[in-house]
Amino acid sequence: MSFIPYLQAAGGANSIVSFAPFALIILIFYFFIIRPQSKKQKETQKMLDALKKGDKVITIGGIHGVISSVKERTVVVKVDDNTKIEFNRSAVSAVVQDQPAASTEKGKKAASSEKAKADKSKAENADGQPASSDESLSENTEKK
Repeated sequence: MSFIPYLQAAGGANSIVSFAPFALIILIFYFFIIRPQSKKQKETQKMLDALKKGDKVITIGGIHGVISSVKERTVVVKVDDNTKIEFNRSAVSAVVQDQPAASTEKGKKAASSEKAKADKSKAENADGQPASSDESLSENTEKK
């Protein structure tokens, strides 16, 4: 009686079990490395294809400017009043979106009100009485 067919059947099951960790590693690489990279590459290509005159951009070298003309493979970026630089499209790293004016005004108002409160607290001593600038500075440092 030959035991070879039984050994081959058992070996087949072991080969599947030994291949499972490799398959798991391949899946992990796909979902954590390959797939996100390809998504990012598609988004970048979409952004580069949508470049148009008037867009505010940042290049990979950190130069900020406004696109003054778009060519097939390059863009001309206006950096200053009389300065224009031609870049490859691939050198554009981001398109800058303008913030709404309302949000920037709110931020300015909040910052100015905080500054006014700080100035007021510096001008008063512990009794709530106005003090000279030298006295208020020394008292503020003593309180801390």
